[in-house]
Amino acid sequence: MNNEQYKHQRILVVFPHPDDEAFGVSGTLAKYIEDGAHVTYACLTLGEMGRNMGIPPFANRVTLPAIRKEELIESAHAIGIQDLRMLGFHDKMIEFEDPDLLDGRLMELIDELNPSLVITFYPGYSVHPDHDATGAAVIRTISRMPAQNRPVVHCIAFAKNYEQAIGKPDVLMDVKALLAKKMASIRAHRSQFQAAELVGKNELNDKEIQKRFGTEVFWTYRFE
Repeated sequence: MNNEQYKHQRILVVFPHPDDEAFGVSGTLAKYIEDGAHVTYACLTLGEMGRNMGIPPFANRVTLPAIRKEELIESAHAIGIQDLRMLGFHDKMIEFEDPDLLDGRLMELIDELNPSLVITFYPGYSVHPDHDATGAAVIRTISRMPAQNRPVVHCIAFAKNYEQAIGKPDVLMDVKALLAKKMASIRAHRSQFQAAELVGKNELNDKEIQKRFGTEVFWTYRFE
């Protein structure tokens, strides 16, 4: 773990869905917070169009938004996030939002918070259209700022063959010491468990959890 990575004291995280923070960045955020950083998480939607309804199902299309909101609050609390913003955009519609409106909301946050680090998805390499559109909006917004005023941007990516296009990640975070907080963040999203082995008879053991979730990786976005 490179302690230089934790020099940032004001951090803005921008993702589209509840649970986006849990699997990829929760350990890193918990470490930043333990070291005194202030983290704002701007979640664009409530994931109200998600297909998962719990294992076994306990949500439905009507109740899911309220459930996911409470799960998001619980996850943020588990990580230690001090400032959670729910921006109220529509799930699965980020790519169709008015870019002036979306970018304007992001610029307002940046102006208010003056972060030295922004964390988001790498546009084009994050599988889900909402992920890519969110990352694109963040990059578009920050690229309009004077170069000397831009925060550092760390992106997460997991599309197929992404390393062939964007190279290997340049930031690797060993978060094994923070796995209790990370797993609490993941498990907070009860309606959305993306891995069956996190629940029931196939639950991962400690060694498997460390191997699967103990390192978080990022790409520093290089503006032209």
